[in-house]
Amino acid sequence: MTIARTVRPIHFEDFSGTEFERLVFAYHLCDGWTDLAWFGQTGSDQGRDIIGTRPFDDQPDERTVIQCVNRGSLTHAKAEKDMAAAVNAVTGKPDTFKFVCRGSVSAQRRDEVRVAAAKLGVPKVAIWSGAEFEEHLRLRAEFLLRRLVEGILFPDSEGELRNFVDKFQDIDDEQALAMFARAFDRPAFRTPFQQETNLHAFQQAIDDTIRVLSTGIWQTREGVEIHRLPSLHHIRDVGIRNALELTVRELDQLRRRFKALLSSGQIRPCGCGNPTCPTFTLTDAATREMDRARDRVLAAFRRSYPSFKVVLE
Repeated sequence: MTIARTVRPIHFEDFSGTEFERLVFAYHLCDGWTDLAWFGQTGSDQGRDIIGTRPFDDQPDERTVIQCVNRGSLTHAKAEKDMAAAVNAVTGKPDTFKFVCRGSVSAQRRDEVRVAAAKLGVPKVAIWSGAEFEEHLRLRAEFLLRRLVEGILFPDSEGELRNFVDKFQDIDDEQALAMFARAFDRPAFRTPFQQETNLHAFQQAIDDTIRVLSTGIWQTREGVEIHRLPSLHHIRDVGIRNALELTVRELDQLRRRFKALLSSGQIRPCGCGNPTCPTFTLTDAATREMDRARDRVLAAFRRSYPSFKVVLE
C-alpha cells in the first residue's frame, strides 16, 4: 500500500536572517556556482550577502551579488541602497544582481529594481519570490528541504557548509538524478545542428557530462573543479544505475561520431584560418546523424529520470 504524502509549502518567515542566508548559500553550492563567498555572516556585507559566479557554456560567466531578502516584502528603497553599496564595494561592480526573497514580489517592484540596477550600470537582475525559491530548491536540492522539515540544522560556517554539501548520505536516487540533469541543461544538448553552427565547445561539453556521471566531478571550461556531485556509482537502484551506464555509453558514441565526422570532412571549420573560430559547416547527412545521436543520449537519460525535460529546441 502506498501512503500519500502532502507537499507542504515552506514557511521561510520562520527562519532567522542567518538561517535564510545559510539556505540560499547552500542552494547555490548545490547548483554549481563557483567562487562563492558569504559576506552576510561577517556582519559587514556592504550590500552583498553572498557573491559568486554563475558558469555558462555559451556565454561569459556572470559574477553575481546575491541579496537574501528575509522580510515581508522587497522594498524599492532597500534594494536600491543595497545595490549602490555593492557597486561601490571593494569587490567591484558585478555583472548581475540577484534577489532571493521569502515573500512575493510584484511585477511593478521587479521593474523598479531592474531600472535602478540599470542606472548603476548593471543590466541584469534576477528576482526570486519565496515560491520561486522553493520551486528551485525542490528541483535542485530537495535534500536541503528534507533536513529543514526534519529539523536537522545546517552547519554554521561557510567551510562546514561546503563539506556538508559535498557529502551524499542525505541524497536519494531521485535527488541525485535531478543533479545529473543539470549537466544536460546546456546548449550542447538543446540546440539542433544546422548547416552552419557553433561547435567550438561541443566536444568539451560531452566530455564534461561523461565525467559528471562517471565520477561526480563538475569542472569549469578551464578544468577547475567546481563541485562534487554523486556519481552513477552512488545510485542504489540497479535499474536506474544500468540506465545511467547506458547514457554514458551513448555519450561516448556521440563523441566518437563527432570525431569521425570531423575526420571525414563532413564537419569542417569554416575556412577563415582562425583556430579558435566557433563556426563549422556540416553536411546534411552529418546534421541528421548528430541530431539522432543526441536524441539517443537524451532518451537514455530519460529512462532513468522520466521527468527529465531537456529536448532539442
